Amino acid sequence: MPLSDDLIVYPNHGAGSACGKNMSKETTDTLGNQKKVNYALRADMTKEEFIKEVLEGLSEPPGYFPQNVMMNIEGYESFDRVMSKSQNPLSPKAFEAAANETEAIILDVRHQRDFVKGHIPRSVFIGIDGGFAPWVGALIMDVSQPILLVTPKGREEEVITRLSRVGFDNVFGYLDGSFDAWKRADMVFDIITSISADEFEKDYVENKDVVFDVRRDGEFISEHVDGAKHTALDTLNNHLSEFPEDKTFYLYCAGGYRSIIAASILKSRGIHNLVDIAGGYGTIKNTEIPRTNYVCPSTLK
Repeated sequence: MPLSDDLIVYPNHGAGSACGKNMSKETTDTLGNQKKVNYALRADMTKEEFIKEVLEGLSEPPGYFPQNVMMNIEGYESFDRVMSKSQNPLSPKAFEAAANETEAIILDVRHQRDFVKGHIPRSVFIGIDGGFAPWVGALIMDVSQPILLVTPKGREEEVITRLSRVGFDNVFGYLDGSFDAWKRADMVFDIITSISADEFEKDYVENKDVVFDVRRDGEFISEHVDGAKHTALDTLNNHLSEFPEDKTFYLYCAGGYRSIIAASILKSRGIHNLVDIAGGYGTIKNTEIPRTNYVCPSTLK
Protein backbone atom coordinates (compact mmCIF):
# COMPACT_ATOMS: atom_id res chain seq x y z
CA MET A 1 0.00 0.00 0.00
CA PRO A 2 1.75 3.19 -1.18
CA LEU A 3 0.06 5.61 1.24
CA SER A 4 2.05 6.91 4.21
CA ASP A 5 1.68 5.21 7.60
CA ASP A 6 1.01 8.56 9.30
CA LEU A 7 -2.07 9.19 7.15
CA ILE A 8 -5.13 9.91 9.35
CA VAL A 9 -8.02 7.50 8.76
CA TYR A 10 -11.67 8.35 9.58
CA PRO A 11 -14.13 5.43 9.49
CA ASN A 12 -17.36 5.61 7.49
CA HIS A 13 -19.09 3.30 9.96
CA GLY A 14 -18.63 2.39 13.60
CA ALA A 15 -18.80 -0.61 15.87
CA GLY A 16 -22.18 -2.33 15.77
CA SER A 17 -23.06 -1.21 12.25
CA ALA A 18 -24.52 -3.82 9.92
CA CYS A 19 -22.25 -2.47 7.17
CA GLY A 20 -19.36 -4.74 8.13
CA LYS A 21 -17.78 -6.88 10.84
CA ASN A 22 -15.21 -6.35 13.60
CA MET A 23 -15.38 -2.60 13.18
CA SER A 24 -13.52 -0.44 15.66
CA LYS A 25 -15.29 1.86 18.09
CA GLU A 26 -12.53 4.46 17.62
CA THR A 27 -13.39 7.53 15.55
CA THR A 28 -9.89 8.09 14.11
CA ASP A 29 -6.62 6.19 13.63
CA THR A 30 -3.46 6.15 11.52
CA LEU A 31 -3.09 3.96 8.47
CA GLY A 32 0.07 2.50 9.98
CA ASN A 33 -1.77 1.21 13.04
CA GLN A 34 -4.61 -0.11 10.89
CA LYS A 35 -2.06 -2.14 8.91
CA LYS A 36 -1.06 -3.76 12.19
CA VAL A 37 -4.52 -4.45 13.65
CA ASN A 38 -7.02 -4.55 10.77
CA TYR A 39 -7.80 -8.08 9.61
CA ALA A 40 -8.56 -6.81 6.09
CA LEU A 41 -5.23 -4.99 5.55
CA ARG A 42 -2.74 -7.85 5.54
CA ALA A 43 -0.07 -7.03 3.01
CA ASP A 44 0.26 -10.58 1.69
CA MET A 45 -3.43 -11.14 0.83
CA THR A 46 -4.55 -11.91 -2.69
CA LYS A 47 -7.65 -10.23 -4.10
CA GLU A 48 -9.63 -13.45 -3.60
CA GLU A 49 -8.47 -13.77 0.01
CA PHE A 50 -9.39 -10.13 0.68
CA ILE A 51 -12.93 -10.62 -0.67
CA LYS A 52 -13.40 -13.80 1.38
CA GLU A 53 -12.02 -12.16 4.54
CA VAL A 54 -14.31 -9.14 4.27
CA LEU A 55 -17.49 -11.03 3.39
CA GLU A 56 -17.21 -14.23 5.45
CA GLY A 57 -19.53 -14.26 8.44
CA LEU A 58 -21.58 -11.26 7.39
CA SER A 59 -25.33 -11.59 7.86
CA GLU A 60 -27.83 -10.58 5.20
CA PRO A 61 -28.08 -6.78 4.85
CA PRO A 62 -31.06 -5.19 6.64
CA GLY A 63 -34.12 -4.56 4.48
CA TYR A 64 -33.70 -0.79 4.55
CA PHE A 65 -30.22 -0.81 2.95
CA PRO A 66 -31.46 -0.93 -0.69
CA GLN A 67 -33.91 1.88 0.07
CA ASN A 68 -31.08 4.00 1.46
CA VAL A 69 -29.11 3.37 -1.73
CA MET A 70 -32.03 4.62 -3.83
CA MET A 71 -32.40 7.69 -1.61
CA ASN A 72 -28.72 8.48 -2.14
CA ILE A 73 -29.18 8.12 -5.90
CA GLU A 74 -32.54 9.86 -6.34
CA GLY A 75 -32.33 12.45 -3.58
CA TYR A 76 -34.21 13.04 -0.34
CA GLU A 77 -35.84 15.76 1.72
CA SER A 78 -33.58 18.31 3.35
CA PHE A 79 -32.97 17.69 7.03
CA ASP A 80 -34.42 21.10 7.93
CA ARG A 81 -37.71 20.13 6.30
CA VAL A 82 -37.72 16.72 8.00
CA MET A 83 -37.11 18.32 11.39
CA SER A 84 -39.77 20.99 10.78
CA LYS A 85 -42.54 18.51 10.01
CA SER A 86 -41.46 15.95 12.63
CA GLN A 87 -41.14 18.25 15.64
CA ASN A 88 -44.86 18.12 16.21
CA PRO A 89 -45.81 17.76 19.91
CA LEU A 90 -49.13 15.95 20.36
CA SER A 91 -51.36 15.80 23.41
CA PRO A 92 -52.36 12.30 24.53
CA LYS A 93 -55.78 12.64 22.85
CA ALA A 94 -54.26 13.98 19.62
CA PHE A 95 -51.60 11.25 19.72
CA GLU A 96 -54.25 8.55 20.15
CA ALA A 97 -56.29 10.00 17.28
CA ALA A 98 -53.23 10.10 15.00
CA ALA A 99 -52.43 6.47 15.85
CA ASN A 100 -56.01 5.35 15.15
CA GLU A 101 -56.50 7.36 11.98
CA THR A 102 -53.21 6.55 10.26
CA GLU A 103 -51.04 3.50 9.69
CA ALA A 104 -48.31 4.93 11.88
CA ILE A 105 -46.19 2.70 14.10
CA ILE A 106 -45.88 3.92 17.68
CA LEU A 107 -42.15 3.72 18.38
CA ASP A 108 -41.21 3.97 22.06
CA VAL A 109 -37.51 4.72 22.54
CA ARG A 110 -37.33 5.07 26.34
CA HIS A 111 -35.24 2.71 28.48
CA GLN A 112 -36.47 -0.88 28.53
CA ARG A 113 -37.17 -0.83 32.26
CA ASP A 114 -39.55 2.11 31.74
CA PHE A 115 -41.25 0.39 28.81
CA VAL A 116 -41.77 -2.76 30.92
CA LYS A 117 -43.55 -0.77 33.63
CA GLY A 118 -45.95 0.91 31.21
CA HIS A 119 -46.39 1.70 27.52
CA ILE A 120 -49.06 2.55 24.97
CA PRO A 121 -50.77 -0.63 23.74
CA ARG A 122 -49.35 -2.03 20.46
CA SER A 123 -46.31 0.25 20.60
CA VAL A 124 -42.93 -1.12 19.56
CA PHE A 125 -39.89 -0.64 21.79
CA ILE A 126 -36.44 0.12 20.37
CA GLY A 127 -34.49 2.05 22.99
CA ILE A 128 -32.49 5.08 21.92
CA ASP A 129 -29.61 4.09 24.22
CA GLY A 130 -29.12 0.65 22.68
CA GLY A 131 -28.40 -0.45 19.11
CA PHE A 132 -31.09 1.93 17.95
CA ALA A 133 -30.61 2.64 14.24
CA PRO A 134 -29.67 -0.91 13.16
CA TRP A 135 -32.70 -2.37 14.91
CA VAL A 136 -35.06 0.24 13.51
CA GLY A 137 -33.79 -0.60 10.04
CA ALA A 138 -33.93 -4.35 10.57
CA LEU A 139 -37.40 -4.47 12.13
CA ILE A 140 -39.35 -1.57 10.59
CA MET A 141 -37.49 -1.85 7.25
CA ASP A 142 -39.73 0.47 5.18
CA VAL A 143 -38.18 3.95 5.37
CA SER A 144 -41.50 5.50 4.27
CA GLN A 145 -43.35 3.99 7.25
CA PRO A 146 -45.21 6.71 9.23
CA ILE A 147 -43.95 6.86 12.82
CA LEU A 148 -45.26 8.36 16.05
CA LEU A 149 -42.69 8.73 18.82
CA VAL A 150 -42.64 8.26 22.57
CA THR A 151 -39.27 9.58 23.74
CA PRO A 152 -37.57 10.52 26.99
CA LYS A 153 -38.37 14.14 27.76
CA GLY A 154 -36.02 16.54 26.00
CA ARG A 155 -34.63 13.98 23.53
CA GLU A 156 -37.22 14.37 20.77
CA GLU A 157 -34.86 16.21 18.38
CA GLU A 158 -32.10 13.65 18.94
CA VAL A 159 -34.42 10.75 18.10
CA ILE A 160 -35.75 12.43 14.96
CA THR A 161 -32.17 13.17 13.88
CA ARG A 162 -30.98 9.61 14.41
CA LEU A 163 -33.95 8.19 12.53
CA SER A 164 -33.31 10.56 9.64
CA ARG A 165 -29.66 9.51 9.44
CA VAL A 166 -30.79 6.04 8.34
CA GLY A 167 -33.54 7.29 6.04
CA PHE A 168 -36.61 7.24 8.31
CA ASP A 169 -37.95 10.72 7.62
CA ASN A 170 -41.68 10.14 8.04
CA VAL A 171 -42.19 11.00 11.71
CA PHE A 172 -45.66 12.49 12.25
CA GLY A 173 -45.01 13.79 15.74
CA TYR A 174 -44.25 12.81 19.32
CA LEU A 175 -46.15 12.44 22.58
CA ASP A 176 -45.82 15.79 24.36
CA GLY A 177 -44.72 15.18 27.94
CA SER A 178 -43.70 11.60 27.14
CA PHE A 179 -45.44 8.63 28.77
CA ASP A 180 -46.03 10.53 32.01
CA ALA A 181 -48.52 12.71 30.12
CA TRP A 182 -50.31 9.59 28.85
CA LYS A 183 -50.72 8.27 32.38
CA ARG A 184 -51.84 11.64 33.75
CA ALA A 185 -54.54 11.73 31.08
CA ASP A 186 -55.85 8.40 32.40
CA MET A 187 -55.26 6.66 29.07
CA VAL A 188 -55.15 2.87 28.79
CA PHE A 189 -51.66 1.40 28.95
CA ASP A 190 -50.02 -2.02 28.86
CA ILE A 191 -47.11 -3.64 30.77
CA ILE A 192 -44.70 -6.53 30.21
CA THR A 193 -44.37 -9.29 32.76
CA SER A 194 -40.68 -9.51 33.66
CA ILE A 195 -39.02 -11.79 36.22
CA SER A 196 -35.49 -12.19 37.52
CA ALA A 197 -33.24 -15.07 36.54
CA ASP A 198 -33.60 -16.40 40.09
CA GLU A 199 -37.38 -16.51 39.68
CA PHE A 200 -37.00 -18.17 36.29
CA GLU A 201 -34.78 -20.83 37.89
CA LYS A 202 -37.79 -21.96 39.94
CA ASP A 203 -39.95 -22.19 36.80
CA TYR A 204 -37.38 -23.72 34.47
CA VAL A 205 -37.93 -27.46 34.97
CA GLU A 206 -41.65 -27.33 34.15
CA ASN A 207 -41.23 -24.77 31.36
CA LYS A 208 -37.94 -25.58 29.60
CA ASP A 209 -39.84 -26.45 26.41
CA VAL A 210 -41.19 -22.88 26.10
CA VAL A 211 -38.00 -20.84 26.48
CA PHE A 212 -36.98 -18.66 23.51
CA ASP A 213 -33.52 -17.18 22.92
CA VAL A 214 -33.67 -14.10 20.64
CA ARG A 215 -29.91 -13.47 20.37
CA ARG A 216 -27.93 -13.75 17.14
CA ASP A 217 -27.02 -17.13 15.65
CA GLY A 218 -23.41 -17.04 16.85
CA GLU A 219 -24.39 -16.13 20.40
CA PHE A 220 -26.89 -18.98 20.57
CA ILE A 221 -24.51 -21.57 19.11
CA SER A 222 -21.77 -20.45 21.48
CA GLU A 223 -23.92 -21.22 24.55
CA HIS A 224 -27.55 -21.10 25.60
CA VAL A 225 -30.11 -22.33 28.12
CA ASP A 226 -30.47 -26.07 27.70
CA GLY A 227 -33.65 -26.78 25.74
CA ALA A 228 -34.17 -23.19 24.58
CA LYS A 229 -35.55 -22.58 21.12
CA HIS A 230 -33.76 -20.06 18.94
CA THR A 231 -35.58 -17.24 17.16
CA ALA A 232 -33.15 -14.42 16.37
CA LEU A 233 -34.69 -11.00 16.85
CA ASP A 234 -34.00 -9.83 13.30
CA THR A 235 -36.06 -12.75 11.92
CA LEU A 236 -38.80 -12.63 14.56
CA ASN A 237 -41.52 -11.39 12.21
CA ASN A 238 -41.06 -14.52 10.09
CA HIS A 239 -41.57 -16.93 12.99
CA LEU A 240 -44.62 -15.65 14.88
CA SER A 241 -46.46 -18.96 14.43
CA GLU A 242 -43.77 -20.77 16.44
CA PHE A 243 -44.75 -19.11 19.71
CA PRO A 244 -47.35 -21.05 21.73
CA GLU A 245 -50.84 -19.59 21.96
CA ASP A 246 -52.08 -21.66 24.90
CA LYS A 247 -49.15 -21.54 27.32
CA THR A 248 -46.93 -18.92 28.91
CA PHE A 249 -43.48 -18.75 27.32
CA TYR A 250 -40.21 -17.06 28.31
CA LEU A 251 -37.88 -14.73 26.38
CA TYR A 252 -34.26 -13.84 26.97
CA CYS A 253 -31.39 -12.14 25.14
CA ALA A 254 -27.90 -11.22 26.33
CA GLY A 255 -28.71 -8.35 28.68
CA GLY A 256 -32.41 -7.46 28.46
CA TYR A 257 -32.57 -4.95 25.60
CA ARG A 258 -33.41 -7.22 22.65
CA SER A 259 -35.85 -9.41 24.58
CA ILE A 260 -37.98 -6.34 25.33
CA ILE A 261 -37.91 -5.40 21.63
CA ALA A 262 -39.07 -8.95 20.89
CA ALA A 263 -41.76 -8.80 23.58
CA SER A 264 -43.08 -5.50 22.23
CA ILE A 265 -43.30 -6.87 18.69
CA LEU A 266 -45.10 -10.00 19.85
CA LYS A 267 -47.56 -8.00 21.95
CA SER A 268 -48.20 -5.64 19.03
CA ARG A 269 -49.18 -8.77 17.07
CA GLY A 270 -51.63 -9.84 19.78
CA ILE A 271 -49.35 -12.37 21.50
CA HIS A 272 -49.44 -11.51 25.21
CA ASN A 273 -48.69 -14.81 27.01
CA LEU A 274 -45.00 -14.04 27.43
CA VAL A 275 -42.59 -13.42 30.28
CA ASP A 276 -39.30 -11.56 29.92
CA ILE A 277 -36.23 -12.71 31.85
CA ALA A 278 -34.70 -9.46 33.11
CA GLY A 279 -30.98 -9.12 32.56
CA GLY A 280 -30.97 -11.92 30.01
CA TYR A 281 -28.27 -14.56 29.68
CA GLY A 282 -25.86 -12.42 31.66
CA THR A 283 -27.92 -13.04 34.81
CA ILE A 284 -28.98 -16.58 33.88
CA LYS A 285 -25.29 -17.60 34.01
CA ASN A 286 -25.30 -16.75 37.73
CA THR A 287 -27.96 -19.40 38.46
CA GLU A 288 -28.01 -23.20 38.38
CA ILE A 289 -30.17 -23.28 35.25
CA PRO A 290 -28.69 -25.94 32.92
CA ARG A 291 -26.76 -24.48 29.97
CA THR A 292 -24.97 -25.93 26.98
CA ASN A 293 -21.17 -26.16 27.03
CA TYR A 294 -19.42 -22.98 25.92
CA VAL A 295 -17.95 -22.90 22.42
CA CYS A 296 -15.57 -20.03 21.58
CA PRO A 297 -17.19 -17.88 18.87
CA SER A 298 -13.88 -17.55 17.02
CA THR A 299 -13.92 -21.28 16.30
CA LEU A 300 -17.35 -21.18 14.71
CA LYS A 301 -17.63 -21.10 10.93
